[in-house]
Formats: sequence, structure tokens, C-alpha cells
Amino acid sequence: MHAISRPRVEDAEDIYELVATCNTAVLGTPDTTLADIADELVEPGFDRDRDGWLARDPGGRLDGWAWVCRNGDSDLVDVEVIVRPTATDATGLAGELWRAVFGRAAELGAELGHDAVTLHVGVYRADGDKQKVARELGFEPGTSYHRMRIDHDGPVGPPAAPPGLTLHTGEREEVRREAYRVHQEGFAEHFGFVPITYEQWYERRQAMTATDWSQLALARLDGKPAAVVIGSDQFLPDEGCGYVATLAVLPEFRGRGLGRFLLRHAFAADAARGRKGTILHVDSNNTTPALGLYESAGMRVVMAIDVWKRRL
Repeated sequence: MHAISRPRVEDAEDIYELVATCNTAVLGTPDTTLADIADELVEPGFDRDRDGWLARDPGGRLDGWAWVCRNGDSDLVDVEVIVRPTATDATGLAGELWRAVFGRAAELGAELGHDAVTLHVGVYRADGDKQKVARELGFEPGTSYHRMRIDHDGPVGPPAAPPGLTLHTGEREEVRREAYRVHQEGFAEHFGFVPITYEQWYERRQAMTATDWSQLALARLDGKPAAVVIGSDQFLPDEGCGYVATLAVLPEFRGRGLGRFLLRHAFAADAARGRKGTILHVDSNNTTPALGLYESAGMRVVMAIDVWKRRL
């Protein structure tokens, strides 16, 4: 029997150990850090008293971790259930946690005024067992994200700026607000996008320990906000790499090479910081030809993560 409780901030180390163990069983290495887990536990919109569950065996070992997280006021809910493969009755424990997740997701939808909700769960392409579980639970493939990487063996020369382009970093609120608008409009047609307010956008990033506003670069073209790249330190502790969390170009400015310019700007900035490389994630079904852009810039696919969806 497992004792079910709610997560607390001080549970981060135990959760990290469980997630890292499960990652290693599938990937051969952890794909998270303690800071990542700590950030999850203080994610704005995540209610630790209602949206998360821990399962401990009689000896106190953490064998299960499950959570539900709303996406603004939309009907989209992100979910996850992780169970230690060697846990006693791992299948039964997973079933119990999934029932809790489904129940809370339905409650969230009702609280937000929705008749139904769409659940999203991320599954590593290499994790055949979890894919089988997702299918048995009524999930179906939604889209796929490719993790891409380029290595930096030394300095990377900065790209030549297009005529009329100026760059502005994110330490000032004025720049952040313009970057927010570019991000919202640039991603409006992407899979799983949910519009949020500037306050929500800022709060979420501010709560992440990997956020460094100096790594936000807003491109203005002839004085008008046109594109943005937002970097972070998310992959610095474990991979020694920079991370492009967001790259967006407003529709009216596409086709002018701004995405390629900002991508190469990020490469040069990461190399100047002494980072081994640059990592990003791209939706393989992106409404813009982003995957081809990244490959043509020298990036390679190092991992695939599928998003499975279910209407509840």
C-alpha cells in the first residue's frame, strides 16, 4: 500500500530522485534537474493542495508523482503521472494516480466554466511502455516536439543585422511588454497555444530560476517590434548549454530573415558566455517552417517528445 499526500516545496529532492530514476531507465540519463522540479512546485497556477499527488511506500520512499496544471483560463490542461518501475503494484498505483488526475482535471474545467477539457501529456519517443499506457487511457498523438542542439567549439561570430534592425534586451519593462506581444501574436496559431495576460506571462518567467532577462533580445525593424528570441539557463546545469525558450516573428515581418538572424544571435551570445552549445525545442507540425530553419543553421535532432491528447 502507498500513502498518498500533497506535494510540498521541501519534497523537491525526493521528486527529483524519482523523475531522474525514471528518465534514466528510458533515456540512459536524467533529463531534469533539481531546479526544474523546484520550479514546477511553485509554478503560477499550480495549486499544491489540489493539483498534485505524492505516493510513498511503507518505508517512505517516493514511488509516484502526479500533477495537473491549468493553462490560463482555457480548456487545456497539462497532466503527468510518473511511477517508479520497481514499485510494488506499479500498475495499480499508476491507475490510482491517473484516476485522481482525471478527476481533478474535470473539476478544473468545471471551475473555469468549460463543459469538457483537453488533456496533454508529454511522452518520450523512446518510452514505448508509456505510449502503450497513454493509448489504453484514451489518449491519441497530438504533435511531436524535437529537441535540437548545435555545439560551439569556440567563438561564434555575430550575424550581420538587416538594415534598419536594432536589438534591445529585456531588463526594461517596456521591452518585455513588446516582447510579450510579439510572442503572443507570433505563436497564436501554434499547437496548444493559450493566450495569457502580460502579468501571467511575466509572473511565470519570473518564477523560473533559469530566467535571465538579459538573454531576451527584441528586434525592432525601423523602430517597430518585429521579432523576439528569449534565452534561459534551463540547460546550463546539466548540459552546459544555452537554451532558446522562444523564437517568434510577427506574421507581417516573416520572410525577411529575422528568425535566422535571431537564432544566430543566440548562438553567438551562448558561445560568448562559454557555453558548449545551444538547445531548443520545435514543434514538428509548426505552422512556420521552423524545423527546416534550425536544420539549415546546423542544429541536429537529439530527442523526440510526443504530446498525446485526450478530450475529457
